Amino acid sequence: MSEQSVSEQLSDPSSNSPKSRSPKTSSTKGSHERYEALAQDALRNVAPSEKDALWVLDGPDVELLPLLDAAYQPRRRAFGRKVMVHVLNNVQNGLCPEDCGYCSQNKDSDSAIRKYAMKSDEAILAEAESAAKSGASRYCMVLSGRGPTVDRTKRIAGLVREIKSRWPIEVCVSAGLMGDVHAQILAEAGLDRMNHNLNTSERRYDAITSTHTYADRVATLEAAKRNGIESCSGMIVGMGEESVDILEVAFKLRELEVPSIPVNFLIPISGNRVRDDGSLTPERCLRALCLMRLINPNAEIRIAGGREGHLRSMQSLALYPANSLFVEGYLTTRGDPVEETYSMIRDAGFEIEGNDAYAAESEAAAKGASQFQIPGGGDELLKPEIAAAERAPGTRSKQTSGAATTGGA
Repeated sequence: MSEQSVSEQLSDPSSNSPKSRSPKTSSTKGSHERYEALAQDALRNVAPSEKDALWVLDGPDVELLPLLDAAYQPRRRAFGRKVMVHVLNNVQNGLCPEDCGYCSQNKDSDSAIRKYAMKSDEAILAEAESAAKSGASRYCMVLSGRGPTVDRTKRIAGLVREIKSRWPIEVCVSAGLMGDVHAQILAEAGLDRMNHNLNTSERRYDAITSTHTYADRVATLEAAKRNGIESCSGMIVGMGEESVDILEVAFKLRELEVPSIPVNFLIPISGNRVRDDGSLTPERCLRALCLMRLINPNAEIRIAGGREGHLRSMQSLALYPANSLFVEGYLTTRGDPVEETYSMIRDAGFEIEGNDAYAAESEAAAKGASQFQIPGGGDELLKPEIAAAERAPGTRSKQTSGAATTGGA
């Protein structure tokens, strides 16, 4: 973003001058031209102006389908119709000295979670095998806490080596604040990515967390980059932020050249200080994903926590701006089962980009089975009042032996 803040530009009459925004995306253009201009700028890796970025989030005249198409154009060029699949493993739960208000593992949360220390290597490796066999492209090990010691980092590095030697799956680690020493150890082990989310804007970071700073999180990402590890960082939408805060994070991630961006939608966990602010309609979530794609056109954009609960029946539309998602739940909350998510991806006409050893097997299995889904789940198709009671072989039901019923099937 420019040195002048978004809020300053919006209140400054000079910010409406032609020099402050792309003339192609001026509001004087017709609606079709405005969406096409956003798409063409993204294809040239040119970020939208801050005024147009706010329009994407808040414009009352925004039409959702043309916006999704504009975001889809750079997504399609960078990733085609592929969808990357990630599996999270909550390797260590609770026992955290930090006070991140959105997290059920923080020291002040009253959420009813079971706390446990780092799992055994055998358990972690077994879950890595399960992730690989499900067809996932990446296995993400997450540890609660402020950050690992050097010895703990060495243990994590050993797990990274072992996983990558056994299965064709990439590995990501999210273990809190880390510096160059930690990053170097993990880089030498072959770690593919290090995650540390910015979560919200710098200007309101103190409202979310007091035990560390926004700068601490940025420093962790910079340490990863210096040591040759891809960074993974995103945000949580729905924590009471304003649209300018979403913009700030999106532009900061562009500035840091983050190649993997998870967009979380706050999950309202009982006992947490920061709860759902009521702003997250499916359309709001889709607009946020479109904005993240238009500002970071070549990054992997992930539909992360809260996907099922906030997007609901519109989940498949999120695949137009985003090209990645989690399956089988999140750190402390449930998510849709892997096969249900795979069905959603295929039904929307997209392709699962899993690991080489298991993705083809997963796709072949899906093609050989009936794709019909019983409404409401379960295995009973007939209505309870219609289904005949169990009867002896060779007998006919009263319905089939009596008069014909009226109405359709």
